[in-house]
Amino acid sequence: MGWLAKRRLRTGPTAALPAKPDPAELLRIVQLADPNARLDGDDVVAVDVRVHAPVEADKELTGGELEQAWAVRVAAEGPLPLDFFDRYLAEGLAFRLGGLAVCRGEVSDPADGAAESGPAVILPVRPSAEELEPLLQQDEEDEFTFTAGEIRAALVPEKGQPPAVQELLPFATELTAIELRGDDQVKLGALALELSEALNGIPVDRWRFRIDAPEDLVAPATEDAQEDVQEDAQEDAQEDAQEDAQEDVVPPADPATE
Repeated sequence: MGWLAKRRLRTGPTAALPAKPDPAELLRIVQLADPNARLDGDDVVAVDVRVHAPVEADKELTGGELEQAWAVRVAAEGPLPLDFFDRYLAEGLAFRLGGLAVCRGEVSDPADGAAESGPAVILPVRPSAEELEPLLQQDEEDEFTFTAGEIRAALVPEKGQPPAVQELLPFATELTAIELRGDDQVKLGALALELSEALNGIPVDRWRFRIDAPEDLVAPATEDAQEDVQEDAQEDAQEDAQEDAQEDVVPPADPATE
């Protein structure tokens, strides 16, 4: 969406959405970040945060980028959440629901910057090169770097304890992330799922939401993008029809020689 205007807001991190989300769908998505999230009235309560029920907001919330916006505010419950969980929650919600994120007065599109970040697989212990060998090839110059075709992978200590991986914690000795980078998000997602199955880990996106399919890493198409796709398809169909019509025309026969 290009450069987005800044607006100073007296709110916590907020997901600005183009349509009002269904409460059940909102809870389902929050539970991808915190499996223990629950409804509390119209709100959703997760680890140290409250996800407030969506309210209709003025377009100034996003600097006019969205003509109509529904604001889902994430507020800390007690002390500030650790590891920026409130911010990641707002950004992850905005990404999955085709909206924008508002944090500290700055509006951003979570779908931007995908090339600089990617999914990860969280493991309870650091894997050996031998364990990774079936799917990843180790870099000869760096024991923490691997490749799989055009995909780059790196072993890094996981910062904090994301709620999405709580089931690993009773057995974890050293939470480790295999971070994946590349241009094709679907291929990254497919590899993350393969690694998680082979190593008994948990695949997550860059906001530490669990992923169930490679397509979870692809932002939903906006209405404008869908219209562009439809227009392109119509133009292609018209061009094909014209070409077929030209091919079907029988050229006039040359006059017979006397």
